[in-house]
Parts: sequence; structure tokens; C-alpha cells
Amino acid sequence: MNLDNTSQTDSLQAVTALLPVQQLKNNWSRSEIQAFYDLPMNDLLFMAQSIHRQYFEPNQIQASTLMSIKTGACPEDCAYCPQSGHYNTGLSKEQLVALEEVIGNAKKAKKAGATRFCMGAAWRSPRGKDFPVVLEMVKEVKQLGMETCVTLGMLSNEQAHQLKEAGLDYYNHNLDTSEEYYDQIITTRTFADRLDTLAHVRDAGMKVCAGGILGMGESLDDRLGLLQALANLPEHPQSVPINQLIAVKGTPLQDAKAIDSFEFIRMVAVARIIMPQSYVRLSAGRENMSDEMQAMCFFAGANSIFYGEKLLTTDNPDIDHDRNLFERLGIVPEGEQPELCDKNQQPKEVSKPLYHNAAL
Repeated sequence: MNLDNTSQTDSLQAVTALLPVQQLKNNWSRSEIQAFYDLPMNDLLFMAQSIHRQYFEPNQIQASTLMSIKTGACPEDCAYCPQSGHYNTGLSKEQLVALEEVIGNAKKAKKAGATRFCMGAAWRSPRGKDFPVVLEMVKEVKQLGMETCVTLGMLSNEQAHQLKEAGLDYYNHNLDTSEEYYDQIITTRTFADRLDTLAHVRDAGMKVCAGGILGMGESLDDRLGLLQALANLPEHPQSVPINQLIAVKGTPLQDAKAIDSFEFIRMVAVARIIMPQSYVRLSAGRENMSDEMQAMCFFAGANSIFYGEKLLTTDNPDIDHDRNLFERLGIVPEGEQPELCDKNQQPKEVSKPLYHNAAL
């Protein structure tokens, strides 16, 4: 990326022609995606923020809360996961939590400002005796007026339709990494298995939440391949979580080198450019991000976070810290009035032009 001024200008002009202003694209080449990634940082961020404003209010963040409803002893061997039964991470196996506990946590999350409640179970796929209980959890959370999301492993077509009938809004099933690097991270299920589950979710009419993890020893080409696989799905995922690896002691990746902050921010920006209508979420690893890094991610187009002290089994910034950060940045969680940022300013009726003029 040692470009002279002329090369930088030519590079920016070349990729500007690829801007997905109105039409979405599902046939990105890896070289096109790398052309965005390789831009000088200021040009990349400007492009990502400009596209972000075409589709979203630029100073709003969607907040979700994630609860582990069944922890530990997962039969999968995902190298990053402390819940895998293959590794000794000191995590105890727990049974499916009671319905009342889920409802109580969902009510607390809604009161704290979350608009979506996500439930995760450490399964290869839903088990027969437990699945009806999960369906009831979805129904009860939905009745609270919250969006619902679950991650339960692989789904059959029938299970996907049952979740849809129960009122599920989103199903999370990450691709994790590129297809080429996938077997270095997971051997107990295939990349194609993941694509099959996402197809069942789409066919059932639910929204897809699918992203990946950065910092697992993958190459830049693998990172771009992950974004390419996501952006070239038949429909862009409605939610794209970008995770920064939490290297948990006892897992094969416990000594993995942390990803450079600017490389992570570049990935967020590129995800925003090639999947312009998707929510891009800062997920696992946010506990280790500085406020300044998070602010740059928001400017790069991230507009969703997990809200609450826990992400399944790992730490997350506490709610008070997040609220303080939002106030300092002038950001408002979706569903809240702008008084959070300026108590003296009267709320304005918000229109949705193609391009949001921040000067108005």
C-alpha cells in the first residue's frame, strides 16, 4: 500500500465506480473486495461512511442482548470455542435454562435499551426434547415486543419452519472464516453444512445473522474470502457480526496473535461497502477494544452491538460504559429519543432520504 498521490487518486476513482448506490451485488470477486481494502484509510472510511448514510441513520446503533440458554459440552471442535467438549477450559456443562429465567433476562434487557434478545445453545443441532422449550422461549420473548434471535447449531428445513411459526425474527449461524481456511478451525462440520442451514433459514422466511471471526491465524486472503462468501449469498445477511477472537485458555487458539486494530476497522468498512443494507455488528472481542477503536468502527459503518456484561461465556463492556460512550459520540440506540445525547434539543421528525445530510 505504498502508493504515490497519483496512484492513490487513480485507485479511489477506480473503486468509486463500484459503489453499490441502489442495486445490491451478489457476485463480488475477491480482487474487487481487495481493491476496497487496500485503499488509503481515509478514502476507505469516507467511502464506507458515505454508503452507510445511504441506507441508515448515521448516529443510531441497534443494541442486542445475548443469553446462553444451554452452556458447555458441545460436540463440535471449533478451535475458538470454550464451550466445545473437546477442550478443557474450566467451563461446566449446564442444562437448558428454565423458561422463567429467559423471560426475566429478556425483560431486563429491554429495560436497559436492547431491542433484540438473542438466545444461544451449545448444540450441534437442536435436540428433540429441548426444541419445543426453545420454541416457547421465542414465543414468550416475542410477546415482550422485542425482536428475537437464536443460535442453535445446524437446522433442518422442518426446524427452520417451526422457528418461523414460533415468531423468530433472526437465526444466527456464522461462516466463521473462508471456505479455504475452514478445516483449520473446524472438522466436525463442513462449510457446506453451514450454507445449508442458512438456506433453510432463508427458505423459512427468517432473517439471516451470519458473520465471522478475525484473528484466528487466517491470512488476509481468508478474511476477504469470508466477506466474499457472505456478500455472495443469494441474499445479503440482514445482520453481519464481525467478531474479534477472544483467545480463551484451553482452546487450540489460546496463543493466537491479536488482529491489528486498523486491519479490523478495514474489515468493518469493507463489509459496509459490499453489504450496504446489512447491519454490521461489533460482537465478541469488544471488551478488548478501546473507545477510540469502537468509534472508528462506528464511523466505518458498524451500527449494531451486543449490549450487556456477558456474551454467552465471555465478558462484554458493561451497559453503563456503553451508554457513556454513546453520549460522548452523540449516538442514540435505536428505539430511543435523541434526548440521550442532548436533553435540551427537541426531537425532530426523521425522514429517510437516500443520502442523510448531517448538517441539517
